[in-house]
Amino acid sequence: MADQLFSKYIEVGNKVEIWRKGKKGKLAEGAEMEIYESQVYDFLPEDRIEITMPMKKTKIVLLPTGAEYDLRFYSPNGIYQCKAKVAGRSKKNNALLLIMEFTSNLRRNQRREFYRFSCALEMESRALDSEEIMMLERDDMMDEMLSEGEPLRESIIVDISGGGLRFIADHAYDKGSIILCKYRLETDSGAREYEILGKVLGVEKSEKRPGVFEHRVQYVDIDNGTREEIIKFIFETERKNLKKIK
Repeated sequence: MADQLFSKYIEVGNKVEIWRKGKKGKLAEGAEMEIYESQVYDFLPEDRIEITMPMKKTKIVLLPTGAEYDLRFYSPNGIYQCKAKVAGRSKKNNALLLIMEFTSNLRRNQRREFYRFSCALEMESRALDSEEIMMLERDDMMDEMLSEGEPLRESIIVDISGGGLRFIADHAYDKGSIILCKYRLETDSGAREYEILGKVLGVEKSEKRPGVFEHRVQYVDIDNGTREEIIKFIFETERKNLKKIK
């Protein structure tokens, strides 16, 4: 039963990502997968679970009853995936909910770098110039060279993972540009400042705040040690937040 088995691995309040592949299990060439975000609301009998109605940006997404989706649960214990179909809709305490019925076993996802942690962290950044990019491609870039160049500009990281980050700023970088990201993370073992290169995957104007731009960034040439430190920060902070809620 879902309320006994699945609750051993995932908890109420955990973030859920929902997506659907094509009939042959993959997307059409050039298509971009739609991923919706939700949260675990409650566990039900008979391999079912309630989640909040998924959102895309600020709009509710109505998923068709009977349709099957892939679910990815972000728990402090790890990342888990399964398949589930939409069994119905409900409303509790003014919360619009989906009832999902599991159609596969829950399995652990070992790729922890996908865990995206919502936050509000100060960051400074700047774009690399053409000469710096050439040096980077030749593997001639030295760490001390990153401290030189144009002044850093302020921004706010709104979510972070072991694979990249998303930030907002009052300026916009060009899509595809390489930028230096400088920020500070605090873990149980102490604080550390990071200087990491990233590629801008996308830039969008904020719908709610005029003059603000949202950037999606993928890390470039990040070493495994640094990636693991970022992942450690994410899971430590997530555990602390859950303890505060409880």
